[in-house]
Amino acid sequence: MLHFLKSLSRTVHQCPEELEKEILKNHDNSNYDTEEDCTISLTVWRKSLIFSCINGFTVIGSDGSLVYRVDNYSRCSDQVVLMDGSGNPIFTICRRRKLRLVDWSWLVYDGEVSKSRINSSSSKPIFYVRKNMKILGKSSKVLAYVYDGVLYDKKCAYTIEGSYTHRMCKILDESRSVLAEIKRKQDAAGGVSFGLEVFVLSFRPGLDSGVAMAIVSLLDQMFS
Repeated sequence: MLHFLKSLSRTVHQCPEELEKEILKNHDNSNYDTEEDCTISLTVWRKSLIFSCINGFTVIGSDGSLVYRVDNYSRCSDQVVLMDGSGNPIFTICRRRKLRLVDWSWLVYDGEVSKSRINSSSSKPIFYVRKNMKILGKSSKVLAYVYDGVLYDKKCAYTIEGSYTHRMCKILDESRSVLAEIKRKQDAAGGVSFGLEVFVLSFRPGLDSGVAMAIVSLLDQMFS
């Protein structure tokens, strides 16, 4: 799979070959942190493997395999589908549409859901995500709140804190235990800067990796 990703990425992307080689060469630096916290990490490349896509994500596992992907064909799309490495849909992520000028809410559906089904309310979301609005310059490290389903007047399931712009975020549960983190990727050999396009998503038991990646895709829509 590692050789497949290298050859495919060279074919479909117009990006520096050095960056591509370093992403794949250094993916094994994001394996398991310590046996004590059993943290598993994935390398997230903010790039689609499909040439015709405007943007997207390619998520690589510790063995070099393609774990998740997002192929976005529109620069301003308000609906994307998170797929596994084989292209099977896992979650549909879309912005909520209401009769107001601005709605800072997003919905996450299981599998692939069409816009017509979403608009007809025939499908129920599994997560409702609300962006935290900072009013009158008030400082807050909270980026967003994640609720089960659409009933968001109860305690949130997860809170997202930090800065996605700088790729420094944490996903916390109700007890404020850190379940996942987004961090800048460091080149162990030195000399290569990955910038903001390549980062690490690490997660602990208690949070599904697909849910964590869906949250990453949501944050990208909110803050990019």
